[in-house]
Amino acid sequence: MLQTILTRISIRRYKNTPICDKDIEDILKAAMAAPSAGNSQPWEFIIIKERELLNKIPNIHPHAQMLLQAPLAILICADLTREKYEGRWMLDCSAASQNILLSVHSKGLGAVWVGIYPDESRMNSFSEMFNLPDNIKPVSLIPIGYPDETKPFSNRFDTNKIHYNKF
Repeated sequence: MLQTILTRISIRRYKNTPICDKDIEDILKAAMAAPSAGNSQPWEFIIIKERELLNKIPNIHPHAQMLLQAPLAILICADLTREKYEGRWMLDCSAASQNILLSVHSKGLGAVWVGIYPDESRMNSFSEMFNLPDNIKPVSLIPIGYPDETKPFSNRFDTNKIHYNKF
């Protein structure tokens, strides 16, 4: 597992190969295994496979051009009615997003985290595009596909960022 964490990188170019349903289910199982405040599990997931929808997303999010190639994306949302501790839903959905990224990488697939929250304009656009009820808030979007690019390993470990007992 440590190797999966240390070698995960953001992939923005994908092959035109569909993702099988079993892989999607496994990825969602990993997402739902994430920790959440008070075990509230406020997440909801929209699986986006329709090419027309994938192609429209870059019109509402300037950093989502990779959706023009990706065969799949997962929209991670929070159901505010499930919130046990105010304001924690974004943290809970971020943990689910990270689990998605790691599970995708462990399967030899590629993905990148596209932030939506806290940009109100983006949140409103995604809410409108996907007909989200008022209690459902979009948090992040993760395009997924078979990588069509390679990147070198990036060692991000930096002892200068480690502090013991005080800063």
